Order: sequence, then structure tokens, then C-alpha cells
Amino acid sequence: MTNTIATPISSAILKDLPKNVKGPSYDRAKLKEGILHIGVGGFHRSHQALYLDDLFEAGEPNWDWAICGVGIMPQDAAMNKALKDQDCLYTLVERIGNKSSARIIGSLKEYLFGYEQPEAVFDRIADPAIKIISLTATEGGYCFHQGSGELDLENKSIQNDLKNPQKPQTIFGYLATGLERRRKANAGPVTLLSCDNLQGNGHVAKRTLLAFCAQSNKDLVPWIEQNVSFPNCMVDRITPATTDAERDFVRTTYGLEDAFPVVAEPFKQWVVEDSFISGRPALEKVGVQFTSDVAPYEKMKIRLLNATHSAMGYLGYLCGYRYIYEIAQAPEFMPYLKALMDEEVTPLIDNVPGVNLGEYKASLMERFANESIKDQALRICMDGSSKLPKFIFPSISEQLALNGPIRRLTLCVASWIRFLEAKDEKGEEIPIQDPMAERLTKAAQSGDLKALLAMTDIFGDLGSNERFVKELTELLASLHEKGARKTLGSVVAGK
Repeated sequence: MTNTIATPISSAILKDLPKNVKGPSYDRAKLKEGILHIGVGGFHRSHQALYLDDLFEAGEPNWDWAICGVGIMPQDAAMNKALKDQDCLYTLVERIGNKSSARIIGSLKEYLFGYEQPEAVFDRIADPAIKIISLTATEGGYCFHQGSGELDLENKSIQNDLKNPQKPQTIFGYLATGLERRRKANAGPVTLLSCDNLQGNGHVAKRTLLAFCAQSNKDLVPWIEQNVSFPNCMVDRITPATTDAERDFVRTTYGLEDAFPVVAEPFKQWVVEDSFISGRPALEKVGVQFTSDVAPYEKMKIRLLNATHSAMGYLGYLCGYRYIYEIAQAPEFMPYLKALMDEEVTPLIDNVPGVNLGEYKASLMERFANESIKDQALRICMDGSSKLPKFIFPSISEQLALNGPIRRLTLCVASWIRFLEAKDEKGEEIPIQDPMAERLTKAAQSGDLKALLAMTDIFGDLGSNERFVKELTELLASLHEKGARKTLGSVVAGK
């Protein structure tokens, strides 16, 4: 940390920003919230909020699409304080190599800390001015069985929300109570827009919300079916978690004191199904692609970017790397990652309109290797129980049906299981962040692979496939006996 004197972020400094920092040229006082966003983390602030800021900067005459942010987790207290202290303003820095640019984002107008004030969130969901409710709840936030896709009604937080609807812990508890108020107030239809890394995220949001409401309030189900639309969308931008290093960078480089800046790569993409029941902002003016079918883009991104990220994260961590850029630049990883994408995933990807897959994969490796983005391997390793069933297992299942190659994808699964043992090859503790951490770590440490694969809520029917189980058993044994680096070398050599 440095002792650089810096100016705290607030509305008061917008007219006199440092010369190397851009700020809103539009009048924020004219903005009205039309979007309620649940889950205001780094990604939302580097992605959706930026697109809206771009739209306002472009002189869009309709100012009714500003964001009211919502935090529902206890750990959102820090974000709540930062945004309240900074008039909901924050610094977005884009970095590549030794180049960086900074701007203050003004599209977030209000922030509600639902964890302490759930009533305020219920009321805003019922506000007729809100036309879109968007979500970045993470893959695990939808609380469904990974094997079947059905809502996990035994989940402790889901159980809490069914029993204590006024003090919810999940998105479903907030949405069910808020939408019931909207229904009773006759406040009009609304769009629920999931922006999470789930293939068919709109379908997932609809299925899980209706399943929850079928238990909590059956009268609400037909109203949702008639008055809520659930577009699918694909979102993409690598955005590391904010640490003191990012705060210090903003302080020393730009002279700004920001409690929660966000740093991201220059690349961003947003492809959205154009199915908004109550209107939408004209985001096509600032690069958002609206389409009738998001599925090809979702599959491409999830199976190539997210799957490769996972393959890098677990095995890279076991090899001693701590940042994604280090893994992407490591000579021993390059042939592994390239072959995983080219031989085991790309043959499963259908034609994606307007996309050259060869160029897309090359751009992924360039993005992963961007060393100015200090993306921690541990961030990628979080919530594996909800990520691998979406990113990795579907490709393995499809290749098994085709009698195709699965060795590299299976190495990712083996690395995840070895990672879950919570101790690396030097005996040092690995921090496991996963909603199923206790259950998974216990099974992984016991060495009972059959018990682990019997968790059909995660593995589906993969655990009963002889070929997969044989390859997984071999690779996991190799990780234990030879270590991560030698196992990687063997797989690259075709052994």
C-alpha cells in the first residue's frame, strides 16, 4: 500500500476529474431506475452497467433505464458501504499489457442492501417503474440439482425462504415475495434477465422460480407465466475480484480513492434474446447483439471459454501457479489447452453466426494470457460443484456417445477431485470455496471415488459410464503418484 494522497470518489468530483479519467457527461439527476439488478459484483459493474453507461453517453433520449442495485448476501455489506459513500459511483479500469484507461461509471443510481432491508427490495420489485429485473447470482445461486436441473427443495437456504418469506436468503425468496406484491398492486409485466454462465439461463431462471413458487405461492405461478418474460443471454468479460492491489493501482495511477473499483480486460460481449415483455433500452446502439436464438453463442462460450478456464484453474493450481495468466503462458499448458479446445470441444460446437471459431479460440488464449489482469486461479476454482456440470460434463457425455476423445476433459475432472482434497502436493492447505465443500471434501479425502461419482445430483449418470470411470481413475491415480506436472506431460504426450 502507498501513502499517495487521492481524491475520494463522489458526485462532487465529476466536474473536476483528473485529466486521465473520463466521467459521465450526462446529467445523472435525470436518470430514473428502470432496471433492478440483484448481485452487484465486479462482473455486473464491468459489463451490464458499462453498456448502460455507454448508452447514456451516446445521448439516448430515454433516461428511464438506470440501475437500482441489490445485494442480498451478508458479504455484500462492503459493497453497500462503498457505493453509499460514493454516491453509487465507481472506477472501471480496463487493462492490457502496460496500458490502462479509467472512467467513472454513472449508470448505477441506487443500491439496496436487502440482507438488512428485504422490505425495500420487495417494494422495488413491485414498483411499476421497474421493467427489467436482472441477475448475476453465480451458477450456484439457482440452487438446482446439477444432474437433473430441478430445484433443490432440500437446500437449507431454499428451506429458509419457504418458511421465512420475509427474511429470504436466495433470489427466489426475494423474487417470489416481490412479484406477489407486484401482482397485487397490478404494477404490470416485467422481464427477468439472467446474466449468469448457464446455458439457457432464461429457461433455468423460469424453471427454478416456478418450482419455488409452486411450493410457496401456487396462485403466483399462472401470473408469472403470463406476465414475466425470461430471455436467454450470453455474457462475456474477464473480471477479477477486487483486491487491495486494484485499489492501490487506482490510487497511484489516477489519484482516486475508491473503496471498490473494478478492473477488467478490454474485451466484452453481450448477446441477448430479444424477448422483453415490458420494453428495453436500445442497447444495440452500443454493441449489444439481439437475436432470436442465443443458444449457439452460449454453447460456444460455456464449452470453450468457461470449460478451458476450469481446466486451467484446478490443474494450474496443483502445478503451483496462482494466476490465470501464468498458466496461459506456461509452455507445458499451451498444447494441452489447444488440444482440449480443438479436439474434444470444437467438434461439438454448431455453426455460430458471424463467428470464426479458430479466431475465437486464438483470442481466448490471448485474453487468458493478459498479465495485467491478475485473475486468481482460486477465483476460477470456486463453486466447482455447479460449474463442472455445466462447463465440462456435457462435452464429456457427448463425446462418450460419439466414442470420441475425453482424456483432456477428464483430466480437468480428476484435477478438481484432487483439488477437493484440500491439500496440495507440498501438504499446504487449499482453500475450498463451494456450497458443497464439506460433502465433497470429505468424499475426496476418503479416496472413495465410487462414493463421489454416486452423487448423481452433481455427476448425473456419468458415474455409471465404464470408459469415463476408467480414465478418471487412471488420471486421479497419476495425480497422486506422479504429481500434476508429470500427469500433464503424459496427457500432452498422448499417454
